[in-house]
Amino acid sequence: MVADVLKITESKKEIQHLSRAFKSQQKAFQHNTMPSLETRKEALLRLKRALLDNQERFIESINADFSSRSRDETLLAEFMPAIQGINYALQNLKTWMKPSVRHASILFRPADNRIVYQPKGVVGVIVPWNYPLNLAVGPLTAALAAGNRVMIKMSEFTPKTSRLFQEMISNTFTEDLVCVINGEADVAAEFTRLPFNHLLFTGSTTVGKLVMKAAAENLTPVTLELGGKSPAIVSEDVPLKDAAERIAFGKAFNAGQTCIAPDYVLCPQNRLDAFVDEFRAQFQKLYPSLKDNPDYTAIINDRQLQRLRSYLSDAEAKGATVISMNPANEDFSRGTRKLPIHLVLGVTADMKVMQDEIFGPILPIIPYGTEDEAIRFINNRPSPLALYYFGYQKRAQKRILEKTHAGGVCVNDTLVHFAQDDMPFGGVGESGMGHYHGEEGFHTFSHAKSVHTKGRFNSGKMIFPPHGTVLHQLVYKLFIR
Repeated sequence: MVADVLKITESKKEIQHLSRAFKSQQKAFQHNTMPSLETRKEALLRLKRALLDNQERFIESINADFSSRSRDETLLAEFMPAIQGINYALQNLKTWMKPSVRHASILFRPADNRIVYQPKGVVGVIVPWNYPLNLAVGPLTAALAAGNRVMIKMSEFTPKTSRLFQEMISNTFTEDLVCVINGEADVAAEFTRLPFNHLLFTGSTTVGKLVMKAAAENLTPVTLELGGKSPAIVSEDVPLKDAAERIAFGKAFNAGQTCIAPDYVLCPQNRLDAFVDEFRAQFQKLYPSLKDNPDYTAIINDRQLQRLRSYLSDAEAKGATVISMNPANEDFSRGTRKLPIHLVLGVTADMKVMQDEIFGPILPIIPYGTEDEAIRFINNRPSPLALYYFGYQKRAQKRILEKTHAGGVCVNDTLVHFAQDDMPFGGVGESGMGHYHGEEGFHTFSHAKSVHTKGRFNSGKMIFPPHGTVLHQLVYKLFIR
């Protein structure tokens, strides 16, 4: 009872803080609607220094929030892309900010056309729990590079990391430039109702729909980074060792709690048993043991762990074969939130593992007869956030790319397309809308303002009334054809 009262009190404080900070940022933006290159770079450098200064603290806080989070996964998936993203923005921001010269038709000359990239204003960012640092810093980097003010709602499921990030930001920036908000779901709901100039949400498709609905009340443009069931296709001729090793890495990383993790594998029927054997061998090389292995990450909380276990029970009850990848035959029934990868064979459409995004270390393996069957299987479902194809024949790669839709694709690898500085990241259809990273992130948080400029001489007078003159007829003859 006391805990509930404290939660309500804290929520009220955060909602008041939220409203106050938003008004402060709106006012600050009105006083400086076009920050200089130097101002933006200085903010990015401050962010970078703060991250490096707090690196060990974040590694410890993320590890504590997960109960066991691989130190190297935090370095690889949180710090490395965050720092590299800042560095890339610093190197290219001057070029991004330059107005883009556009063609002016002879009909309107002499005149100049250009696109000026102007900050949108106050940007909202909603951060998920699976990569709490990187998925806060990535959008923040893009929004600051574009000259905006930024408000960030951290996840309540990573409380230690969220508090540390709030502390770091408050020590690095004034609240009217960057502000971090914590709190439960009611605070998040209030956050989405604010009339931001742009709102970026990373999370589930279900919640994404609610965020978009709330944003629509203010006509706030949104970028939605959602998820979905990302397939991995094993071709007829790819070496199974190559495919199994790279799929095992992508599925085991962060214990599968990654929006672009392989969600299921499409494998040729005649290679199914061999793929399972090869997957087991490659997984064991990566993780000889799991329970006390610091390289293997735990499930974020008990609710998510029970959800994943219920998926396995549901699949077995409906006739699937479940194979646990437990190299050391350890007991995971108590004392840990770690869960081995489980391969699921013989899946059917009515199983939860084939209906929901799994977001954990469970991997259905689905046989196919022909490549056309595999393509139809993917296309009969909502477009995924990622698609992985394993095969070295260029013609087959091209066919898969042309005949399927996905937010992004990795050919002969998993996950790493997210980390490419100069490629946009985003979904399509139910896996999201819009994108960021690199230059696309700068454009996402900028308004592309069209500017048409004329001098003293005005050629437009040729079409002023009264109409019907010989000059009008000549203009029509030249330009309407």
